[in-house]
Amino acid sequence: MATGMAREAGWVTAHLMAYPLGLLTEPSAKADRHTLGGLSPQQRGLVHYAVDAAATPILLVHGIVDNHTIFSSLERALRRRGFTDLSSFDYGVLTSDVRATAEDLATAIEKLVAESGYEKVHVIGHSLGGLITRYYVQRMGGHERVHTVVTLGTPHRGTALARAGSLLPLIRQLRPDSDLIAELDEPAPDCDTRFIAFHSDLDQLILPSRNARIDHPDLRARNVAVHGIGHMSLTNDGGIAFQIAAALAHLDERVGLDPHETTVAGSLVD
Repeated sequence: MATGMAREAGWVTAHLMAYPLGLLTEPSAKADRHTLGGLSPQQRGLVHYAVDAAATPILLVHGIVDNHTIFSSLERALRRRGFTDLSSFDYGVLTSDVRATAEDLATAIEKLVAESGYEKVHVIGHSLGGLITRYYVQRMGGHERVHTVVTLGTPHRGTALARAGSLLPLIRQLRPDSDLIAELDEPAPDCDTRFIAFHSDLDQLILPSRNARIDHPDLRARNVAVHGIGHMSLTNDGGIAFQIAAALAHLDERVGLDPHETTVAGSLVD
């Protein structure tokens, strides 16, 4: 636990230094590859044997008061494993409503679908980004555009910390008893998107930590428990990156992660 807290402190410090760059720079564009030259054996294998999996667009959605730089390590890890089309959705620090931001996300995904030629994409959301994505997929018909949603430390059932900031509209939506959380509990019989939710026992912002799980009878959700990884470190962990890559390498939802809840020990992305 002490190691995890030290890692979290180090990663938060590094991210605070990188954060201003995210305000000045655009997210990196996808690699334009037409040959296998220059790829590592691992990249070459995915591109050669699972072309659709390698090229299916992956959209990264950051958390509250953050930007795309939170995904720097995870993006590098996925590119090293052969995924070629990664981009980010930056929704800004002035966001005050999950539903309105989900509408903006819908527009971004429609643009990504049109530009890529793929009918469905994957979305990886950290913290609030995962909740915005889930709302779009579950409540706005986004399941027709999203194959897999991966969430990292997302308050799917709210967080007790939000009770301390209830004067802010966005924070009120993150209370466990909010109307937004209640709406996500409503039936969703047509939603066939695959969900993978990572939740950590060292998450300082999601209280209790089990609230980062998805427990909904209509959703195809996989919950992955991780040990000793802080909230901000979830995007910077090698074990998590490996699990995500393994799942996204298989477009068949029956393949990839083990059908029972998985536990991942913390290990930094190399």
